[in-house]
Amino acid sequence: MGGANVPPLNDNKKVLSEDWLAVWVGLGIFVLALALLAGVDLLGWGVRTSVWTDFSKALSPLAKPYAGLGGFGALAATLVFLLVALTLGAAALGADVKRFALGFVAVFLLSYACWIVGSWANFAATSPADVQKLGWSLRLTNEGGYIVALLAGLVVGNFLPGVARWMREAVRPELYIKTAIVILGGYLGATAAEKLGLATSLMFRGLAAIIEAYLIYWAVVYFIARKWFGFSREWAAPLASGISICGVSAAIATGGAIRARPVVPVLVSSLVVVFAVVEVLMLPFLAQTFLSHEPLVAAAWMGLAVKTDGAAVAAGGITESLITAQAAADGIRYQPGWMLGTTATIKVFIDIFIGVWAFVLGTIWTKHINVTRDQARAVEIWQRFPKFILGFVLTFAVGLYLALGTPANLAAKVPAAIGEANAFRVIFFILTFFSIGLLSNFRRLWQEGIGKLAAVYVVSLFGFVIWVGLAISWLFFAGIAPPLAS
Repeated sequence: MGGANVPPLNDNKKVLSEDWLAVWVGLGIFVLALALLAGVDLLGWGVRTSVWTDFSKALSPLAKPYAGLGGFGALAATLVFLLVALTLGAAALGADVKRFALGFVAVFLLSYACWIVGSWANFAATSPADVQKLGWSLRLTNEGGYIVALLAGLVVGNFLPGVARWMREAVRPELYIKTAIVILGGYLGATAAEKLGLATSLMFRGLAAIIEAYLIYWAVVYFIARKWFGFSREWAAPLASGISICGVSAAIATGGAIRARPVVPVLVSSLVVVFAVVEVLMLPFLAQTFLSHEPLVAAAWMGLAVKTDGAAVAAGGITESLITAQAAADGIRYQPGWMLGTTATIKVFIDIFIGVWAFVLGTIWTKHINVTRDQARAVEIWQRFPKFILGFVLTFAVGLYLALGTPANLAAKVPAAIGEANAFRVIFFILTFFSIGLLSNFRRLWQEGIGKLAAVYVVSLFGFVIWVGLAISWLFFAGIAPPLAS
């Protein structure tokens, strides 16, 4: 997610970007999972958390052949695997390897503890029979653990700043969510294979929706920042991109494209992270209350309204769990993945355009507004293009092919293989939520004196962007429902 709390990397030692690292880690996990198609289970030792009333039964390995590990053995194996993989990645990023490794152990254990708490039956149970037996349940499904992780991160980040600083080398929500999205591509591809016509329709609708949102959002937010609040162009452009397009990535890309001072995208990015937290805590519950009868409208709304990849996809996951639980109470069972897939697809389309948008702005700025010899070049489209999207597209295509283009005996193994990869996607989601909360230091933002920037954000986001996003979502997705589970 970026922001003032993230330490700078040592560029002399950096051989890989976070974007590319997310691609390789995500693809690595996906390939290991596909070994199951050849009869070799390389990820079955990973940990799974079930909805529990007896804590001793909360954790278990993913596959029965590894049952001897036990729940805590599987948790330890998962931690060691991710610690080794990501510490090697941290070295490639030029990070302080020792600090990253120690910080990651703490981030993982705290995050996963939140997931276990969120899987407690009184928080997570959804079926009427289970709720009646328990006496009460919040019906959040175990994905309520995402909210617990976010809140825990907020507590640590704002009330234990020393602890947050100690862990900060491993607090990398952008890396975690991009890795999760690469893995998610395979799951969505296999899911889309079941209803290919509907999936294709949703992709085209999502593309149309974000093009319309781009054309409306940016111009209006830029106008508000310039005319109502008197910001200079240097501040108004990254602010408009951060609020209206894709949060941190767009703010940083725009700041670089118009040659803004480094402090501009940093402060805007910090603000984006804070408001993304507010949106994740609010919008999924509003969607459950008012849009449960239009689940794909709700899912698209999360993609268009919530800024930053992590917060948007996370909000899509929570929205799916809330609406699915409510539908199940009414006897309707939706196939999992379609709401989350809609949110993720819209967010990916938004990311694809970041490089193009930055190039357009850079060309206008360097040729007509702040004329310099260092003018925007077409190669910047590729430089600013989010590379993790390549991983997402690749795993999506492979998942789709395996489900549709392979013999029946092989295709029958695909759900189990994709399921193991998806279990690791969930873990990266948990790490993302906790990290977002940890970066949201409200006191520091206030001390940096960005109250006026926050005012622009409040007016634009809650007065305009959220509601236009809802209207566009309704325009393109009303009347379309996810397939029912068989």
